[in-house]
Amino acid sequence: MSEDTKTPKPGFLPIETNWFDRLFISVVIWVALSLFWFRFIEPLGLSIWICCAISAVLAAYIIRRG
Repeated sequence: MSEDTKTPKPGFLPIETNWFDRLFISVVIWVALSLFWFRFIEPLGLSIWICCAISAVLAAYIIRRG
């Protein structure tokens, strides 16, 4: 193994995190986005499933790259 694989790569989050921290951040964002969606977007006719898809993609990105 080279030296590059042993050193941790910094993510885009401004704090040091492990995978569980990033999972927790993703869940908090999912809840906040769902509440926002229920209040403002769903009355316009867009399904909550769109919000869930956006949250899942965002969570995967945060857990992978964060």
